[in-house]
Amino acid sequence: MTSSTHASASPRPAAILMWLTYITGFVGTFIGFGTLQQDPPSLAFAGIVAVTIPGVLSFLRHSVFHASDAVRGGWNYGQRNNFQIEVGLANLAWGVYALLAVVLDWGLAAISAAFLVSGLYFASVTIFVIVSGDLKERRIGPLIGIGVWSVVTLLIGFMGMAATQ
Repeated sequence: MTSSTHASASPRPAAILMWLTYITGFVGTFIGFGTLQQDPPSLAFAGIVAVTIPGVLSFLRHSVFHASDAVRGGWNYGQRNNFQIEVGLANLAWGVYALLAVVLDWGLAAISAAFLVSGLYFASVTIFVIVSGDLKERRIGPLIGIGVWSVVTLLIGFMGMAATQ
């Protein structure tokens, strides 16, 4: 992608994908808290909605719409950032893992692990931004959102693991 093409990218597609990620993620975790209370407990549908869909949406935002995402995030360096695309591939990996865990019926522990991996990643990002002093470069609202998201997904992951005992 050329510098001029990248600079002219609209942040709108990435912003829409970001909001869809927030919405599906939180709807999925809400479903997860409810379905873990069922007999037997389950995270199958919640795993698809809270981990797979946000993972795929984040892949699309970071990797396919990387120029739009760079402009949206304020990281527009005028060229493609391969690390940003790699982050999208990581999101896709745990989204596909969650899908496989559900479709191949690997059980509650495997789906819970998908929540834990996602939660650990976002907790690590939150801690890194705070410890590195990158707060000056980041908006506090999205950072709080990432932190809350990490706590919620970790909680569901641990609750799912406890329910397998």
